[in-house]
Amino acid sequence: MKIFVCEPLDPAALALLRQRAEVTDDPAQLGTVDAVITRNFAVDRAFFEKCSRLRAVGVHGRGLDGVDLTQARRRGVRVVYAPHENVESVAEHIAALLLALARRVPRADRMARAGAARPGDASLCGVELRGRTLGLVGAGEIGCRAGEILRDGFGMRLRVWSPSMTDSRARALGMERSGSLRELFGECDAVTVGVPLNDGTRNLIGPDILAAAKPGLLLVNTSRGGVVDEAALLRALTEGPLGGAACDVFRREPPGPENPLLGLENFIATPHIAATTREALRRTGLCVARQVLAVLDGKPAEYEV
Repeated sequence: MKIFVCEPLDPAALALLRQRAEVTDDPAQLGTVDAVITRNFAVDRAFFEKCSRLRAVGVHGRGLDGVDLTQARRRGVRVVYAPHENVESVAEHIAALLLALARRVPRADRMARAGAARPGDASLCGVELRGRTLGLVGAGEIGCRAGEILRDGFGMRLRVWSPSMTDSRARALGMERSGSLRELFGECDAVTVGVPLNDGTRNLIGPDILAAAKPGLLLVNTSRGGVVDEAALLRALTEGPLGGAACDVFRREPPGPENPLLGLENFIATPHIAATTREALRRTGLCVARQVLAVLDGKPAEYEV
């Protein structure tokens, strides 16, 4: 068996694959591979056409928007993924970004390095999270874990919006339900976005929603760049009502210096690293490697699309 690895894998996952298969990262060998493991690489129609022997695609994580699932079904290629292994890492990154926004950490760091920071500088005055309200766009595993961290650790109140959310389900999660996105943004001091990118969520957070935000609201997006309208976000950060935003994901990745968001003092960018911890990379890599080998053996997989 031959497996093409698009991006680096944890050494333990590579070792597991190499016990059973030849592993390559050479694109010239795509026509001879039985499986592909991808993190951010686009497995689109053109890619499938290069892989005449392909039987399995392993997604290193939970996001499936990079794989053309229609083409996979047509070609009989099984797709597996790892939906749970990076939950803790992404949830902690959400909390870190919100804290950095609330306490203006990046601005303080830049001023300190430039010798321009003074104790008590009013431009570095932040806000406490205790007693404030965090809104979750979507009630997935990551958002709920981030809410748990910020509720139990920092005393935040939680609200949630999801098309399928009910009052009873929200109460079971220790949250209150908002009736609409506009309502959620108007009621909360901070919002974290946690929905997959698809035709129904593209530009979900657009100008109308952002205009309805509570003045000073802090926005965190670690889902997918296309969920938040970046042009509308720019206006909301420069003209109001948003107080700040932090994005780990962008419509174009990595974001180039021409992206105007990167020039704003009230904006924080990280380069799609929310799931990048040693622990999460090992768990995810092993999970995907085990499943790809199972598929190639003709066996059931734990998390198959």
